[in-house]
Amino acid sequence: MAAARSRPEEAEVDAVADGRVVEAGGSALVVRRAPRDRTRAAVLVLHGGQENGRRPARPWQPAALRMRPFLSSAASVSSPRDVLVGQVRYRYRGWNDAADPLQDTLRALDELRGRAGDVSVVLVGHSMGGRAALRAAADPAVRGVLALAPWCPPGDPVDDLTGTRIVVLHGDRDRVTKPAESATYVRQAREAGAQAGMVLLRGGDHAMLRRSHDWHRAAAAAVRRLLRPERDLEGWTAEACGAEKPLLR
Repeated sequence: MAAARSRPEEAEVDAVADGRVVEAGGSALVVRRAPRDRTRAAVLVLHGGQENGRRPARPWQPAALRMRPFLSSAASVSSPRDVLVGQVRYRYRGWNDAADPLQDTLRALDELRGRAGDVSVVLVGHSMGGRAALRAAADPAVRGVLALAPWCPPGDPVDDLTGTRIVVLHGDRDRVTKPAESATYVRQAREAGAQAGMVLLRGGDHAMLRRSHDWHRAAAAAVRRLLRPERDLEGWTAEACGAEKPLLR
């Protein structure tokens, strides 16, 4: 479920807190931007991977590099004064039998609670990272999920999602993960209490390189709206969550 390499002109968000780089150590939470004062909310980005693989996950893998512009988008639409922006660090490249990226995401959420208390969290995940984000959506801190070409195999549990907002973006030419399975997940999430919707990007591929600007722009808009759980969704996110079928854009 890996993604392709990002374009070289797309820069990564600097990891800065109080003017210094944030060292993640061995934690599952890698902070890329930390508010100087109180943290009100957080956006965590999760990259793709593969079905099985025990080799260590590395930040220079193509799947991780592809998420740099989405990390930048999250930073650009959130307040630097009170929104933390970070990434989930995986131990392994694969999902494996133990759902390792999900466990890493739950550890990152626990670390975030220890650092900032009970804050609202938006998860942004691609492919395998989308699967981990959707599985972690039942965590009480998670108020919104943006799933990009997620891996949604049949049989994955959909837990109580009351109060959670879920937006799925999937390319209609994706040959790695299946848009139809994403649509099924959205229906199940609604039944589990979520406000959920899906948008199909015409001509979009799994690596999100075709129409990349549209992927980045749509992701920025979705994150901006998901960061405001106290307000109603608006625009195409509201339309998607109210439609019976995925929107085609």
